[in-house]
Amino acid sequence: MAQVQALFFNMFEQGFLFAFLGLGVLVTFRFFRFPDLTAEGSYPLGGAVVAALLVSGINPFVATAAAMLAGAAAGVVTALVHTKLRINNIIAGIIVMTALYTVNLRTMGRANTGLLDTPSVVGDTVALVNRLGFHLTENKFTTIAVTLALLVVISLILVWFFRTDLGLAVRATGQNEAMIQSLGVDVDKTKMVGLALSNGLIALSGALIAQNHAFADIGMGIGILVAGAAAVLIGEALFGDRGVGWWVFAAIVGSLIYQFLVAAALRVGLNANDLKLATAALLLAALALPRLRLRGGAR
Repeated sequence: MAQVQALFFNMFEQGFLFAFLGLGVLVTFRFFRFPDLTAEGSYPLGGAVVAALLVSGINPFVATAAAMLAGAAAGVVTALVHTKLRINNIIAGIIVMTALYTVNLRTMGRANTGLLDTPSVVGDTVALVNRLGFHLTENKFTTIAVTLALLVVISLILVWFFRTDLGLAVRATGQNEAMIQSLGVDVDKTKMVGLALSNGLIALSGALIAQNHAFADIGMGIGILVAGAAAVLIGEALFGDRGVGWWVFAAIVGSLIYQFLVAAALRVGLNANDLKLATAALLLAALALPRLRLRGGAR
């Protein structure tokens, strides 16, 4: 019973932290239709920036916001490479992702940085709440509560944004770029906005996970795009396409299920070195099952 409880606590703790990555991948993967590989550089960028700032004594809220802005800047650079230099979107993402490896290394000054003795967003939030007369401690429960609150706020902002004129233009650019351009919309601008939003969320996830794990590592972004896509596709398989709000909710649920499957696989004895293979298999299953279901229904 204790093991099952620990499994579910891990699912919610890591799943909510991972959900920001899922939302970022959702923006480019589904809303924007832009195969952006920058994620594998912007995710560790978030961790690197927050680690460097926390070690320097910067407030964790400021450091986390700076990490998110750094990720957004990386997305803008990818958009500029793609739109101004007319470079293929996949190649543009690869170029920026490769450049970010050195940027991340220079930001931290080393391959990894420990954060055991530094404050965190969760810890400072708990301290702030305790000043109001409560008696909380920083643990898995408070991490889940604080992360969920932030996730709800970000999700509501995201749903609101994609219902504004600019948000609709971003989505329309992904659906039919030629049509939206013929209507006089600056598609270069919408691509910058979409990629900035996506990579800002991905960097936010990297920053929060670095604080939760108490370290940032130069290699923490390897394969992260596949994991994020798997979370989005799991949610899609469960809920389908019912509108922006449902897409956001599905990405969060998919992130939770993905983390549950990862934790369960480790508990039954899967070697941690095999996780990337398991993630690839999970992504393949998420892609294939809906198609197999449609083929079976057609018969």
